[in-house]
Amino acid sequence: MKILLAAAVLLTGCADARTAAATDTVVTTDKGAVRGREDGRHRLFEGIRYATAPRWDSPRPAAAWKGVQDATKPGSPCPQVGSDYAKITSENEDCLFLNVTTPAKKGAKRPVMVWIHGDGALGAGHYSNARAIASAGDAVVVTINYRLGVFSGFGYPGLRDSGTYGLQDQQEALRWVRRNAAAFGGDPGNVTVFGISFGALAIGGHLTSPGAKGLFHRAAMQSGETMMDMPAGSMLPGLEAQPSYAWRPTAQTEAVGQIYAKQLGCADLACLKALPVKKILAVPQIMNVFQSYTYGNAVLPEIPSTAIEKGRFHRVPVLAGATKDEHRIFAAMRGKIAYPESLKETFGKRAAAVAREYPLKRYGKPAVAWAAVMTDRMWARGTHAQNTLLARRTPVYGFEFADRDAPMFLPIKADFDLGAYHAGDLPYLFPEKGVKLSPAQQKLSGQMLSYWTNFARTGDPNGAGLPAWPKLKGGTLSLEPGKIRPVDYAAEHRLAFWN
Repeated sequence: MKILLAAAVLLTGCADARTAAATDTVVTTDKGAVRGREDGRHRLFEGIRYATAPRWDSPRPAAAWKGVQDATKPGSPCPQVGSDYAKITSENEDCLFLNVTTPAKKGAKRPVMVWIHGDGALGAGHYSNARAIASAGDAVVVTINYRLGVFSGFGYPGLRDSGTYGLQDQQEALRWVRRNAAAFGGDPGNVTVFGISFGALAIGGHLTSPGAKGLFHRAAMQSGETMMDMPAGSMLPGLEAQPSYAWRPTAQTEAVGQIYAKQLGCADLACLKALPVKKILAVPQIMNVFQSYTYGNAVLPEIPSTAIEKGRFHRVPVLAGATKDEHRIFAAMRGKIAYPESLKETFGKRAAAVAREYPLKRYGKPAVAWAAVMTDRMWARGTHAQNTLLARRTPVYGFEFADRDAPMFLPIKADFDLGAYHAGDLPYLFPEKGVKLSPAQQKLSGQMLSYWTNFARTGDPNGAGLPAWPKLKGGTLSLEPGKIRPVDYAAEHRLAFWN
């Protein structure tokens, strides 16, 4: 069994929108009216129920209601146990809520941006403060809750579409957006789905899922793992190699599910579905073990990496990339690293060749050398393959977030520089009061917000006053304060060596 470490959720804090000057604002959805709050700059609606779902079953659209429902506070997060870097807990399966942020000024036909948060085992939509994006792009921004961990990725013989329940929730939320975007001033014919890490991985799934056809018109993926494999020992010593970082075949998911069913004392589905949430969450690592999605079913007929390679994906413009030092944060979480021994475990007879290509003396510390190897071998190789294959059939704008002074907003310590770490770009799109950006970084944040929202509006990130961003064949855009420019991504990450 493979433990998937998506160490970066990575959550931004949600500032309180309910100020003393806030006033009520009411919108009528297809199921009934909701009352949100307006603070002079934004309208914010929180905790709108978009669906309900029995355990390990497909979501159903929310039932209609009479009167006006309160939408001034978040709905419950989905069941989760939290972590050292995000102390969130929940045992509530009634959790399929979403949040809508718009500019205060009434408008119509605004681009709609639907954010899928990262991690896959913890988090909730309301932790991402969408005000900056809504303002920068004159956009309607929707953040969503979806089922996580074992309640999303669990499989067992007899379950329909095992291991896809979180993906199904996201698609149900997109159907809600299609029905209701216009009521909030958005254009249901111009929907961008965007996400980071596990959220970007999910978007890779939606690009190839039959059920997602027509639900979105553009896709933006930050540090996604759609095309990434997992070499032996790459995340932790002793972990076996896996052909895919986060996609599992149905047979494997169901086999793992049977093992955990025995740990839970169950011999059939009826027993599993009747268990208290608390008892399920008490099983060690159960959330992380099912932090993946399953293919070989109606939701994902085939592994998305193969579907993309064969051209079987929805033809929408794509903006996608990774950070310059993706793996440094994972190296920090791993602890002490013995460089030669780690190379030998992962690469076997090729270890000496890798050591010559990445000599320890170049990096100073074993963890930094190891992170450079894994950043190039796993993250850059997977990202480049994804973007190159997509670009054969649809417009692709590739990027690399390269600010090695990006502020750290997680309680993760290391005795080396974490550089442009995995999800270090998140505070640049979701600025927060508690995360300090220098003036140059604030400028970069503004430029990134413009790029992303331009892309949402037109399918092209370029705009007045911004450095030119070519389509992929013209280079990958490096995003660094004062140094936005196209770079040769394959050469920078030694992909000729790895390929």
